[in-house]
Amino acid sequence: MSFDILVPSLPESVADATLVTWHKQPGDWVEAGDNLADLETDKVILEIPAPASGILQEILRSSGETVVGGELLARLNSQHSSATGTAKTTDEEPLLSPSVRKLVAEKDIDVAAISGTGKHGRILKTDVLDYLNEQDTSPEEPTPSVETSHAPLSATAVASLRPEQRVPMTRLRAKIAERLLQAQQNAAMLTTFNEVNLKAVIDLRNQYKERFEAKHKVKLGFMSFFVKASIEALKRFPAINASIDGNDIIYHGYYDIGIAVTTPRGLIVPILRDADQLDFAGIEKGIQDFGSKARNGSISVEDLSGGTFTITNGGIFGSMLSTPILNPPQCAILGMHAIKDRAVVENGEIVIRPIMYLALSYDHRLVDGKEAVQFLGIIKESLEAPAHLLLNI
Repeated sequence: MSFDILVPSLPESVADATLVTWHKQPGDWVEAGDNLADLETDKVILEIPAPASGILQEILRSSGETVVGGELLARLNSQHSSATGTAKTTDEEPLLSPSVRKLVAEKDIDVAAISGTGKHGRILKTDVLDYLNEQDTSPEEPTPSVETSHAPLSATAVASLRPEQRVPMTRLRAKIAERLLQAQQNAAMLTTFNEVNLKAVIDLRNQYKERFEAKHKVKLGFMSFFVKASIEALKRFPAINASIDGNDIIYHGYYDIGIAVTTPRGLIVPILRDADQLDFAGIEKGIQDFGSKARNGSISVEDLSGGTFTITNGGIFGSMLSTPILNPPQCAILGMHAIKDRAVVENGEIVIRPIMYLALSYDHRLVDGKEAVQFLGIIKESLEAPAHLLLNI
């Protein structure tokens, strides 16, 4: 029986996709569910699974081509015996994706030495890369000494010391660039700053984090406090939870909070929907789920669609202060930064406290400076006295 391999239906907001790479070639044996190829859209990577076990008969579209939903990519013949194809993975071998199998083969790695972090212990590409980084103990090549060199360098040798590589921009990176330019060109963007003393949050977290994790099976991080504080401030300043559509203002009666996540392919912003209905555990579990999906490449278009307000945390990379850029059509974004011990004055005395700088970028067409400053003030107040968040006062 012959199966047509088609481009899957693309989300309504996605017009086409780029065929990134084929993981199988004509004549290869494939198992049902094996990933045959990767498609890249403006937002996510889509996998093309084999509909049945058999021989990949022919490939009709090449890597790098643009394709649309329903388009014929290849044909699969399921009538052949697996003996005529390439060797299959034995039952004793771990389940590996095509990209992981290729990397393991190229680097001649014993997969038994790698601990998988994927579902059911599956080895992910990041696991292999981490293993390679840990095993990389090869000494650096000595740098040629200019003083002891008597022969003049040729033009080719000089050029080799200044390598360049030209690669096409990925669709995700191109989309990020487009949206960043859109945000700067179509919004009157300003940023206001404040600082917050996180001692109360840190003390509360240290006191209850073990009990929290034991009960909810998820760690208690800082982001859930910031999500809760942001929602409290958004309720008081609805314009910051709104967006502009032409000459209209859309006030959203719900709180879908985008959490910026960095992936190897670029920045993505999955959405915590109805975040005001979630407790601390629900928020942390949602963020953990996004992190897992980002690592294994399973983030969906639905995960990234919508959002009324975004939080980004440059502090995890050591950022002290930044001006986060808007995520259109949202009109505001909150930037978190590194927590540093600083000398502050309390009750006339100098004390050391864990301080974070906060940044709120906003569209001045919709949000006044007074509102932005007061908005950050509410977040500061909520975090410096987290009982407000717990008691809803």
